[in-house]
Amino acid sequence: MLQKQSLVAAIHDLSGFGRCSLSVILPCLSAMGVQVCAVPTAVLSSHTGGLGEVEFRDLTDYIRPALEHYKRLGLEFDCIYSGFLGSEEQIDHCLDFMKAYPKAFKVVDPVMGDHGKPYRTCTESIRKRMAELVSEADLITPNTTEASMLLGEPFPSQPMTQGMAKSWLLRLCRLGPKFVLITGVEMADGAVANIGYDSERSAFWRVDCDYVPASYPGTGDIYASVIVGSLLTGDSLPIAMERATRFLELAIKTTFSYGTDTRYGVMLERNLAWLTQLHSLKGYQLM
Repeated sequence: MLQKQSLVAAIHDLSGFGRCSLSVILPCLSAMGVQVCAVPTAVLSSHTGGLGEVEFRDLTDYIRPALEHYKRLGLEFDCIYSGFLGSEEQIDHCLDFMKAYPKAFKVVDPVMGDHGKPYRTCTESIRKRMAELVSEADLITPNTTEASMLLGEPFPSQPMTQGMAKSWLLRLCRLGPKFVLITGVEMADGAVANIGYDSERSAFWRVDCDYVPASYPGTGDIYASVIVGSLLTGDSLPIAMERATRFLELAIKTTFSYGTDTRYGVMLERNLAWLTQLHSLKGYQLM
């Protein structure tokens, strides 16, 4: 008998070109057997990372009517998954989705900045409201910059010791979520790692990544999407971390090998089949 297929409400922007946000979330989750209901917060001709003047259409006024439609249809979302939110009103609408589906697994990718700097759209009021959204989440997936912003800490000037990494994970967990992942952490032992904390087991996890000397848009969206798909299809947290890390590592290495323009994102199309295959995943380790 066919098992019930998980249904995710993905509340993100849609960039037509550049392989990020909903344009990578949809294929990743679909390849993993998870149905996605896209809830676009805005439509852009491309992402805003160096591709010239972008055509932009705000869809804030669409989000609440879409929610009301889904309620009338009797849809039951298994997961509410949010990403970049460009205004306080969009954060309010995301909170409305979470309140409408209290049993859903709530995932917040608190997109606010990278490389030690906040994005231009991330005002102090957005930062405070994002902390409110984080408090309602079951799982959050900040990068190191976003973790520092949520904690009110300066961006680390030195690689993180294991003690500091554990402290940050615990403090983020105290903001509300049961599970916390921080991506792209430079560790004091020289590795770059994705690290996590499972408060239900009081377990700290780490998955190391191979370094590639290039930066691509959309990698955080891909990582968080594979985490969501993995957890919804039965993976434990460390196995989900390993699956997401290995897939993203493969996509980045493939793209780097072709020397394509980094602004165009990773070559997702050449690697999606990996998500449909069985793999032996045992590279995760306790911290």
